[in-house]
Amino acid sequence: MVTDQRRRLSREQIFHAAVARADRDGVEAVTMRNVATDLEVEAMSLYHHVANKAELLDGMVEVVLDTINQAVEPLVADSPAEWKPVLRKRILTARTILLRHPWAPALIGTRSPMMLSLITYFDAVIGILRLGGFSYDLAHHAMHALGSRALGFTQELFQSAGEQSDEEGTAMLAAMADRFPNIAGMIANDANHADAADTTLGWCDDQSEFEFGLDLILDGLDGLRAHSDVSDS
Repeated sequence: MVTDQRRRLSREQIFHAAVARADRDGVEAVTMRNVATDLEVEAMSLYHHVANKAELLDGMVEVVLDTINQAVEPLVADSPAEWKPVLRKRILTARTILLRHPWAPALIGTRSPMMLSLITYFDAVIGILRLGGFSYDLAHHAMHALGSRALGFTQELFQSAGEQSDEEGTAMLAAMADRFPNIAGMIANDANHADAADTTLGWCDDQSEFEFGLDLILDGLDGLRAHSDVSDS
């Protein structure tokens, strides 16, 4: 019986069952025992495919992010003028998917930012900004201004980056330059301007990025105010 269970189980089945359990009862209800019950197998059978609860949670996030990436992949900007409507539609598409999984935003924020599905998503966002005429510096500022909103929800991402150091993360991304050229270009640009006072690419000055985002929002509100004054006159 155990052999049959092992044969018909896969990591993907386990992760999708965990997502379904979280959608139904909340992420707190996701345990190896509960997921095994949903799959009608013994709990020990899961450990042949998933090492522990942390790996299970990683897999759940990957399921959601992979769903987002598949949904936004066809949404491509073909000209500089299309960068804003295409990026807006991608973000709203991601949000629609996350609304199906209300537990996911908080869980995403606790996982490693080095997840391939997450890097894939943000590399495409930077690519759209670059097509729209953004320099790497301005694209980097834009990513901070958007924050988690770029992925469809409002919450600061990755306040705790886990055990991986900034240097390890940079080296990992540099090694994947061919696969993720936009992120690699941003890192290379950071290295070339390391002494520039107004450049904060790479691993960031949080205060500088907070002030940049705040100024951007305030400037936008001021523009709306000026437009409203003209309309009311």
